Amino acid sequence: MTTMRAISICLLLLIHALIGSTLQGQNEQKLIRKGNAEYDEKLYKEAEINYRKALEKNKESFKGQFNLGDAIYQQNNFGESSRIFSSIAEKTKNKNEQANVYHNLGNSLLQEKKYAESIDAYKKALLKNPKDEDTRYNLAYAQSMLRQQQQQQQQQQNKQDQKDKQQQDQQKQDQQQQDNQDQQQKKQQDKPKISKQDAERMLEALKNKERKTQEKMKKVKAAGERTTTEIDW
Repeated sequence: MTTMRAISICLLLLIHALIGSTLQGQNEQKLIRKGNAEYDEKLYKEAEINYRKALEKNKESFKGQFNLGDAIYQQNNFGESSRIFSSIAEKTKNKNEQANVYHNLGNSLLQEKKYAESIDAYKKALLKNPKDEDTRYNLAYAQSMLRQQQQQQQQQQNKQDQKDKQQQDQQKQDQQQQDNQDQQQKKQQDKPKISKQDAERMLEALKNKERKTQEKMKKVKAAGERTTTEIDW
């Protein structure tokens, strides 16, 4: 009896689990379908909410994650959509599904202006589906944008290099002017300084010399007057 009861309980638990799993699967699909209807009506935020609810029922749902990425992309949250598509790229073995994931990943990265990474995603999409012309077109566009980005970066780098060179030249010129000023100042400092007392003594000596010179000139003039002879006719 004990063994039979145990078996009966196990069977009941198994049946309950299967029913619960079936109901959960139905709820998940129902939520995804509701999200799809809202997505078609461009109600992207509402669609996102239902896709997230579906993932609460089954977090491994590929459709739920893929559609969630689409809804978030349509809301211009490209960083988040890139993360979602990147995380599910290898969760399916279906090549068409993989191609679609990489295509959408490429689109998200393209919007983020991560052109090199978007090119890599588009190439992976074409490996899964070489006939996808939309992916091929997007790849060519991303490659064109990458070249343009690189050219702009090169131009900016050239401008920055020129600006840096001008700053370096100006710094050299300023340093040279400062060196010249320092040199002139040093020359002035090297000149012998005369104290106030020395200057007064030198001035007094010059005055004395000038006074002696004037006295000597007076004597010469007086001597000249005495040697003058007048003739009394």
